[in-house]
Amino acid sequence: MTDTGSRGPLAGLLILDLTRVLAGPYCTLNLADLGARVIKVELPGSGDDARQIGPFMEPPIDPASAYFSSINRGKESIALNLKDQHDRSIFNELLSSADVLVENFTPGTMAKLGYSWEELHVRQPALIMASISGFGQSGPYSALPAYDIVVQAMGGILSLTGEKDRPPTRVGVSIGDLAAGLFGVVGIQAALIDRARTGLGRHVDVAMLDAQVALLENALARYQVEGQVPKPIGSRHPSITPFGAFNARDASLVIAAGNDAVFGRMCDALDLPGLPSDVRFSSNRARCQHEPQLRYILEEKLAQKDILEWLEILRTHGIPCGPINDVAAVMEDEHLNARGVFLDVPLAPGYAMKMARTPVRLSGEARVRPSPPPRLDENREAILAEFIGRERRAYFLTPTPQHS
Repeated sequence: MTDTGSRGPLAGLLILDLTRVLAGPYCTLNLADLGARVIKVELPGSGDDARQIGPFMEPPIDPASAYFSSINRGKESIALNLKDQHDRSIFNELLSSADVLVENFTPGTMAKLGYSWEELHVRQPALIMASISGFGQSGPYSALPAYDIVVQAMGGILSLTGEKDRPPTRVGVSIGDLAAGLFGVVGIQAALIDRARTGLGRHVDVAMLDAQVALLENALARYQVEGQVPKPIGSRHPSITPFGAFNARDASLVIAAGNDAVFGRMCDALDLPGLPSDVRFSSNRARCQHEPQLRYILEEKLAQKDILEWLEILRTHGIPCGPINDVAAVMEDEHLNARGVFLDVPLAPGYAMKMARTPVRLSGEARVRPSPPPRLDENREAILAEFIGRERRAYFLTPTPQHS
């Protein structure tokens, strides 16, 4: 464990990060935000594939990819080719000091490189290795390639998202990658707790497809109880009514009346006192069965005022509700800004980009203020100076032809 003096609950942990694109980098981003030191090992010449994914910012900003920057802040970069003996020697030195190794190659790749879990566990019993892949380290799909849209489709999420009787709709963020990355964080921290007890590392195996299935919650239960395959129903909740988006005079807002008491207060707020005693709406089960009729009544009333007026009225009565914000509105939201959700990360002199912090907040300690995302191989000299013995440093500071 290396103490770098950084703040955060994971300060002192050294994470060696072989990941690229999104699921793995999002995992290590959250670890970095919580105080861990993350050294990103990239392919010489091109680096992480995400460096070539837009949107792109104008020079002199480097890295130019805003996409790459948003998920790789607070990390260090060194370019190494693990098929080259010179670079493998450097990697082995770094590995000997690491607490956690994170990779998201196709299963079997690490073994071909000579870094299988079995080999590493013998060499370095306390090391934790996290493997994030499309389909996991075992099973008939394990060798197949995967992207977010593939696991959303295969994991059932795509079949549930969108409006009724409309084509399947992808979730608007890469939930396949993001969920796997977050489950990777959970698995790594569980392995760290276990290591504190046993002194031994664990292999954390997270599959994007598994993560999607873990998010199905209500759909899995409904299929088994009701015997019907769940289908898209728009913004509605399948088991709670009213719960969804409703049209007011000028725009739409969301209202969630999660139980009979809240429904009664909502009816008071909307001046619809007769609804709770109407047999069609007197219980949540009845409301779900008569959702179209209830929606018609509610929207007829909501059409009399703009959403800002309704939000004030509904919130006064303690009704869960909110506007449907676009991204611009989210970034301007007074509550989010008051809580410091957005972090200004400097990318070049006079230029910073707002990024969302990790939402995990712990008492008694300031959260880590991350450094800018690294340029490819930016930290090579400093990393080698720290981890490689002085008598060997001059050799390692001279890059192989792949670094040129």
